[in-house]
Amino acid sequence: MKLLVVVDMQNDFIDGALGTKEAVSIVDRVKEKLSSYQNVKDCVVFTRDTHRTDYLNTQEGKNLPVEHCIIGTDGWQITPELCTQAARIIDKPTFGSMELASYIQEQKDLESVELVGLCTDICVISNALLIKAAVPEIPVIVDAACCAGVTPESHQNALSAMEMCQIQIRNKP
Repeated sequence: MKLLVVVDMQNDFIDGALGTKEAVSIVDRVKEKLSSYQNVKDCVVFTRDTHRTDYLNTQEGKNLPVEHCIIGTDGWQITPELCTQAARIIDKPTFGSMELASYIQEQKDLESVELVGLCTDICVISNALLIKAAVPEIPVIVDAACCAGVTPESHQNALSAMEMCQIQIRNKP
């Protein structure tokens, strides 16, 4: 079985509070990737950045004082173009998800884990490294064409850092 992890493809990261034109530009490619996994009945998991109304009082909120992905808001929702009933959703209160890493450890006959989504330089890299540590003998792949960073430069830096940690980067620009 192959597993696709769709990281934080939420309204606030695409065209909301922290949206970028780069994030908007990957939605169709992520949709195609998602379809390719679902067509062969491979597994799909979404992560959803999840904050509460006290976000600005948290450690993250003090360092990034922009309210986003507040539970229950439209910005917290996964973009409608990607919503699927077949996928598991893991809500995460911070960049990387220990719950996601544990879930992946529990999977039997896992051939590979591929990550796509937002933001390459924060949540994609955090989850890729946690997964690589949790299942070091299973290939961890990031599709660069289906990811976007806070800036194009930080996207590239994150791809290089992941590659140094033996995470396979596909479709490098």
